[in-house]
Amino acid sequence: MFLTVGTVKGLFRFRSDDRRHFSAYEASLAGSAVYTTAYNAASGTLLAGVNNEFYGPTLRRSQDLGETWDNGGAGLEYAPDDEEKVTRVWSIRPVTADLIYAGVEASGLFVSEDGGDNWAEVKSLRAHPTHPSWFPGFGGKCLHTIVPDPFQADRLYIACSTGGCYRSDDQGQSWSPANQGVRADFMPDDQRYPVSGQCVHRIAVTPARADRMWLQNHGGVYRSDDGGQHWISVGDSLPDDFGFGVVADPHDADRAFVIPLKSSDAMPRWAPENVLRVFATRDGGQSWTGLGDGLPDGFYAGVLRDAFTHDGEDELGLYFGTTSGEVYASADGGLHWVEVARHLPRVLSVVASDA
Repeated sequence: MFLTVGTVKGLFRFRSDDRRHFSAYEASLAGSAVYTTAYNAASGTLLAGVNNEFYGPTLRRSQDLGETWDNGGAGLEYAPDDEEKVTRVWSIRPVTADLIYAGVEASGLFVSEDGGDNWAEVKSLRAHPTHPSWFPGFGGKCLHTIVPDPFQADRLYIACSTGGCYRSDDQGQSWSPANQGVRADFMPDDQRYPVSGQCVHRIAVTPARADRMWLQNHGGVYRSDDGGQHWISVGDSLPDDFGFGVVADPHDADRAFVIPLKSSDAMPRWAPENVLRVFATRDGGQSWTGLGDGLPDGFYAGVLRDAFTHDGEDELGLYFGTTSGEVYASADGGLHWVEVARHLPRVLSVVASDA
């Protein structure tokens, strides 16, 4: 198991043969914020969204698992006369060896058809008539999630803050908002369920059942059984329904995981009751169970949207990193946890692969 941990000050890499004991590599991309990584198994390429305060955003590539990096491909920018600018790379989704999607801030979608040498904006997304309703969340105006549908090759989902969830059924030529039933608690009472403008934090699909999706909103956890056309709230029994990440079990459509954070006017964004727990459901969200063997009490940090992931194994491995620099791993679906690292910079992303 190869684990990449993106932080505000570089990329950290770990290797494990048993998912319980981890060895560390030298830090890579030191000094830059690594918002996301992805391993493209089809090409053997490690991809990283690298955001440097001086040199700007790039999508870098490595053929040796992060020992050396190129300078990134061309074209990952808006037109010079565009009112919006590309300031960060938030998400990367390889589909084939050559086809790769990238999500950026300000919220937009880019595509490369040559493995990342050249990039072009998927202009149909920002051309959608709801685009004027998108505005920055606390973390920025970002397209943070890209999810190809595992059952329909032409279907693609994206999520952005604060625009909401959008679905394309024609490989990005056109888009439809997919937010029906998702609350926007920050809106006036009579506008709590808009067509767009929700602050969606993360979406996840499972290849275990067609059209089953999970969504972690700024407030609320949701499930869809029809490919995002309608959402139902399933987070009422959680200690708090605020959070950033959601993980869908790739083998069990009724099983998903979230990490609740306390939300209030003071915005502490740390674990409820200061007890760090991962909550799991096995019944489609009707009930949730806190899993914390090996996780700390007295916890005053958070877990960000791209910092919670799984490894796809039959006995599912789960991994997450915290804003206070710890990384945790579980080789048994969250029942038991081990600490992979501590004292890292603020963790922005965690990705597990079999590289």
